[in-house]
Amino acid sequence: MSAADLSEVAAPTGRRSIDGVVESARSHIARLTPAQAINDWHAGAVVVDIRPAAQREAEGELPGALVIERNVLEWRFDPACDARLAIADYDLQVIVLCQDGYASSLAAVSLHLGIRSATDVIGGYAAWRDLL
Repeated sequence: MSAADLSEVAAPTGRRSIDGVVESARSHIARLTPAQAINDWHAGAVVVDIRPAAQREAEGELPGALVIERNVLEWRFDPACDARLAIADYDLQVIVLCQDGYASSLAAVSLHLGIRSATDVIGGYAAWRDLL
């Protein structure tokens, strides 16, 4: 079976695919275009780059973005956690950025456990970079 064939395989009844999980996550956040994200960033939102170091090195970095790898994101932004960042606050606007805008959707939803204004960027860093 080729990779193209695999993309056509539906999840068994009662099960969700990762595409379904991402779609569900996105229904809970108001995603931003790169231009909207840049405007919100200039207005005080925190932009968080969750890409791994190797990807940032290969694809480029976003100067001024806060780099927090995905595996510790929730702990850094939970205002009640001992491992939180000093800026962690329930009303903080956080814009999560990954390479193409998929993992960031899942990460933004997970931040909704405490951060009410977490979202991500449609198209991720790749789309943002195209505006620079």
